[in-house]
Amino acid sequence: MLAALVAAGWLAFVPGASEPPYMFVAAWGEKGSAPGQFDDPTGIAVVGDEVFVADSRNGRIQVFDFDGRLKRLFGTPGSGPGQLGRPMNLKAYDGRLYVAEYFNDRIQVFGLDGRSQRIIGRPGNGPGQFSAPGGVAVAPNGDLLVADFDNQRVQRLGADGTPVRQWGETGKIGIRASAFNYPTDVAVGPDGTLFVADGYNDRIQVFAPDGALLRKWGGPFAINVFGPFNGWFATVTNVTLDGQGHVFAADFYNHRIQKFAADGTFLTALGAKGRGPGQFNHAIAAAVADDGTVFAVDFGNNRVQKWRRTRPVRGG
Repeated sequence: MLAALVAAGWLAFVPGASEPPYMFVAAWGEKGSAPGQFDDPTGIAVVGDEVFVADSRNGRIQVFDFDGRLKRLFGTPGSGPGQLGRPMNLKAYDGRLYVAEYFNDRIQVFGLDGRSQRIIGRPGNGPGQFSAPGGVAVAPNGDLLVADFDNQRVQRLGADGTPVRQWGETGKIGIRASAFNYPTDVAVGPDGTLFVADGYNDRIQVFAPDGALLRKWGGPFAINVFGPFNGWFATVTNVTLDGQGHVFAADFYNHRIQKFAADGTFLTALGAKGRGPGQFNHAIAAAVADDGTVFAVDFGNNRVQKWRRTRPVRGG
């Protein structure tokens, strides 16, 4: 009976993969400050046929083609317009690149050519202020969603930066639903559904456009239980959606990227711990191209990895 209970618990809380694995294709980058090198890369976004990478300690964004050839770079360390203070997760929307700046406590918006267009927010814990933001997304109506890391909340701002609402209690860590333990990133679906990487709660939380909690997942009951199993996390550092609405989450201390359906059903995972091809030394972020190619940031190995499906999946 004990064996049966253990087996039942395993099946309930450790799902099997329902999609085939991805295939490692290539990697580029090494530690350094020269063009094409990285020093703690943290964020990534794909726009058309270009890959934008946040090269955090070098205070810049580097832009590559899909084969890893450097096309251009922009930004220098600092706090002025066009300068960057530890850029984190990146999101592209409507021809612009939105950069969460961890050290500068702000969101900076760039054109895809690298020109700074505007700065949103300033240091603080009041509405519309930030303390070490980790990620940003743009809602269909143009509102901004920001993972306000040290303030333990997610903020929604109008396109002009006017505060609209927040999730979580400012400065208070919690494991209950709608509370956060250092949220790291956000993503928004085409219908306005909000996905939050609740970093040290080791889970994803999902909210309706009106703010209501829809679901959460990650470990048993999604209550800050971490582990290496399918569908579990050991610190979620990034969340992004592909064109079919699948959810990709960077599982930092498990050295992998996990893929889910929008309802939280585990589909498959990419990577394992190591320094060789297809291995990660802390996977910190991922982005998906229109053709389904996955580009992942290999933080500790100072490189970007490229992955493809091994075969098509029915229904996208």
